[in-house]
Amino acid sequence: MHVHLETERLILRRFTPEDVDLLMELDSDPEVMRYLSGGRATPREEVEERILPLYFSYYRRFPALGYWAALERAGGGFLGWFEFRPPDPDRPDEVELGYRLRRPAWGRGYATEGARALIRKGFGEPGVERVFAQTMTVNRGSRRVMEKAGLRYVRTFFADWPEAIDGSEHGEVEYALERAEWHRLQPGPR
Repeated sequence: MHVHLETERLILRRFTPEDVDLLMELDSDPEVMRYLSGGRATPREEVEERILPLYFSYYRRFPALGYWAALERAGGGFLGWFEFRPPDPDRPDEVELGYRLRRPAWGRGYATEGARALIRKGFGEPGVERVFAQTMTVNRGSRRVMEKAGLRYVRTFFADWPEAIDGSEHGEVEYALERAEWHRLQPGPR
């Protein structure tokens, strides 16, 4: 197991080909997928042929950035995943933060804990200058995690999605945090 980082309650590790069923279970929950696909499950072929190969490609190109399986430290149960990766490979200093957790993990602080740890790691080492996250305007839970992780509201925008889902008429929001601002906010002597 290639561990990327550990927190008090989480282990974030690289995905492996054996994780297909874990991703299928996560993406088959209509509530988990509500703000992503309107509740539709991700087909197995997509997980096997597109999603996991995408995750693996990040490990080759950016060893410290990518998608990470989230496990409970106590017991090792699969909670979901986090992303901390550059959507534009030509701009590896600007990374997107994301998370998708199983419903039993909701409301327990795991998303905030993992997000903060990834931000701390990203800004604590050379390379990352800006972290941003996006979600639907109506996704209050995800917006709250972004705020608790230290990101600030930047803008509301309207994306051109192939299929509208409930709430998409209100647009998407972006939150972000710059390296210099993060360092200013850290406790202790400077």
